Amino acid sequence: MATAKKLCPAFQHNHYLFRRKVFKLFGGAFHVYDESGNLLFYSKQKAFKLREDFRVYSGERRAEELLTIKTLQILDIGATYNVQDTTTGEAIGAIRRKGLKSMVKDEWIFLSNDGREMGRLTERSIAGAFLSRFISLVPQTYVIVSADGREVAEIKQHFNPFVLKYTMTIVEPRPSIDRRLLISSGILLAGIERRQR
Repeated sequence: MATAKKLCPAFQHNHYLFRRKVFKLFGGAFHVYDESGNLLFYSKQKAFKLREDFRVYSGERRAEELLTIKTLQILDIGATYNVQDTTTGEAIGAIRRKGLKSMVKDEWIFLSNDGREMGRLTERSIAGAFLSRFISLVPQTYVIVSADGREVAEIKQHFNPFVLKYTMTIVEPRPSIDRRLLISSGILLAGIERRQR
């Protein structure tokens, strides 16, 4: 896990709001704010790509690229997304979606560079997961837990038919999962999860 002093200050918050417009023709654009409404990250998903490719910037002008989130698989619901810090070239780890299992209850796995499982992101409620499959506007709550079962963060979806919104609260004082992976999971959740149901 990277130490806080090596990270861009935008990764050191404990509350994040992920926002994505539902009606967008090509690609995807995501804004991530702190709890005061300040823009921390802007993510752009490349359109017309067979392999998912997200770029995370420090702002809408895209002057500074911070992260890349990419998969080598082609349109695979169980794909593994590799996360890289583009300011240092460091490979941070990966996030893998449990494809078939996620048809019933969403589940993502956080992996270290050597393939070790560091934690999981899952829907907190099985009943809520079931309802959200049939009523797409039912908001859902997700939980991120470490490999040893400690809760690292919670992600809550907000009801809004026009804008997809998630709030992430990091509850561990020093998260056992790299904060850059946590932010990447929020972007993947907003960019892929609802679309692949």
